[in-house]
Amino acid sequence: MLTKAERTRQLIIERSAPLFNQKGYAGTSMNDIMEATGLTKGGLYGNFTSKDEIAALAFEYSYNKHKTELVTRIRQESTASAKLLAILAFYRNYQARPTIEGGCPLLNTAIDADDAYPFLKKRAKEALHDMLSGLQHIIQKGIEHKEFKPDTDARREAERFFAQIEGGIMMAKLQDDSRILNRLLDNLKQHITNDLKL
Repeated sequence: MLTKAERTRQLIIERSAPLFNQKGYAGTSMNDIMEATGLTKGGLYGNFTSKDEIAALAFEYSYNKHKTELVTRIRQESTASAKLLAILAFYRNYQARPTIEGGCPLLNTAIDADDAYPFLKKRAKEALHDMLSGLQHIIQKGIEHKEFKPDTDARREAERFFAQIEGGIMMAKLQDDSRILNRLLDNLKQHITNDLKL
């Protein structure tokens, strides 16, 4: 059971997460957060020391929500190829129905943080490592279970999958055309069948 203070902190994080994901760090003001939460500035600073702390926790909330939904899809499948296909299905038309308003929190934060906000860049870098490690693990299991070709480079394939998905999200969002992402997902689907599978 959460205390009142813990519930207030959680409310601030949940309500500010879409703001940071849509508007970025610089574009999100404390007044925006006050409006979204219904709290005063004193109410915000009574729970957090700074905007930086709220932004960091808002990213973690957004990323964990995104990851939880993705992992739920992956765990429903038993083979490595089915798990990869579940990932592709999760991202199909992602622009129209993202897990957090504004799109992929990792992509948005990585672009937003760059070198201007090291505390956010550090968290985005950790999330990237987490995503790549998860993909690599799936592909490595496919190799070990003789589902994928033995000379498959699991790390390189993980990078290929992640780069094409995230690049597709970025291009689809910029062009307002989800078909761009879907075409790249179809290419990855063909890659699984034609190049990875034994």
